[in-house]
Amino acid sequence: MNRLVAGVVGALTALPSATACAQTWPTKPVRIVVPFAPGGGVDTVSRFLAQKLTEQLATSFIVENRAGGGGLLGAELVAKASPDGYTLLTSAPEFSINPSVKAKMPFDVQKDFVFVSQLTSGQFLLACHPSVPVKSVKEFIALAKSKPGRLVIASPGQGTSPHLSGELFKVMAKVDLEQVPFKGSGLGMISLIAGEVSVAFPTTPTVMPYLKNNRLRPLGVTSAKRAQVLPDVPTIAEAALPGYESTQWYGVLAPAGTPRAVIDTLYKAISRVLRVPDMLERLAADGAEVVDGTPEVFAAHLKSESEKWARVIKAAGIKPE
Repeated sequence: MNRLVAGVVGALTALPSATACAQTWPTKPVRIVVPFAPGGGVDTVSRFLAQKLTEQLATSFIVENRAGGGGLLGAELVAKASPDGYTLLTSAPEFSINPSVKAKMPFDVQKDFVFVSQLTSGQFLLACHPSVPVKSVKEFIALAKSKPGRLVIASPGQGTSPHLSGELFKVMAKVDLEQVPFKGSGLGMISLIAGEVSVAFPTTPTVMPYLKNNRLRPLGVTSAKRAQVLPDVPTIAEAALPGYESTQWYGVLAPAGTPRAVIDTLYKAISRVLRVPDMLERLAADGAEVVDGTPEVFAAHLKSESEKWARVIKAAGIKPE
């Protein structure tokens, strides 16, 4: 028995400890899973982040797109990955929305992940076609109330953050807008520019070219404060609906069980990267601001977002699919 115990103890001693692994991390390429198709906002930010982390930590950070299920496919892959710091997830608002709009989740948001850092916070823009006879949020609300169910709002699909930005607006303004889901934001924008729908909630980078040539009209931004790229456009909250807020945020997560020392090393590296001048310039051009939230701050933010959207989804009568 003593010999057996001694053998077990010896074997365990020979194994590298989590602390030792964390102290040497990273020693091989790190995979950053983006749960959406290439070309979107979270993909763009992830690729720029990967480039800067590669420079900071002298190890390759490689972006891998795993789109599907409104972000569920990629997130599930990370949830089930080895918790060694070599598989990460970049998330977006859909991560906090999915538990309330999906009838069955392949993972538990709170139990299967650890939070590393929130990266940015941006906004959507309530924009209308020039044929809509309004120039402010208040005028649009008045028009919507005079034509219940007749004004059409585009969205890139059920349960997406632009869709729920519109649902929050409808609940708070007490208006009836007809929501038309498109397969992606691009098709919705084409329809809005053509005047086939009245309004939409696109991201600011998406809509900027069409504002400059007056093909679309800005009414209000969804963030709590005005966008740096649109300083003359009021927030929806200040224009008409106090307390209204919907943000387009991005953050980094890792599988549950990832050593805290690895999380701390990664967070500190991300914090440094977010302060690099060309990173700040790139994010500002996309209408995003650096958040640099600690793991605890990011966890609290995601919990708050999940609770908020659950209330909105219930109030809007949206049933899980």
